[in-house]
Amino acid sequence: MALQFGKPEIFNTDQGSQFTSKAFTGMLKDNGIDISMDGRGRCMDNIFTERLWRSLKYENVYLMHYESVPEGRQGINSYFGFFNDDRLHQSLKYQTPAEVYFQRAS
Repeated sequence: MALQFGKPEIFNTDQGSQFTSKAFTGMLKDNGIDISMDGRGRCMDNIFTERLWRSLKYENVYLMHYESVPEGRQGINSYFGFFNDDRLHQSLKYQTPAEVYFQRAS
């Protein structure tokens, strides 16, 4: 279905069975799409991004019930300001991402 809207030059994914099946890889090859797969254990590369999106969804999007795209954009932009500048993160020893970043950048 996604190919109705555009066709990427390269499709990158992990090595999950849903992405390595002959049906899936064959469909990509039949449409002239190059396949790029991450190496074993590379799924951990995405853990920080996945955690960020989970926080965004559960701490903002699901609670706010945005009624329009502009309203959602404004609310999500505001959340990222909070997330980076005000929200304390246990994994950062109860500092904000901005505090940690600017300490390292100095």
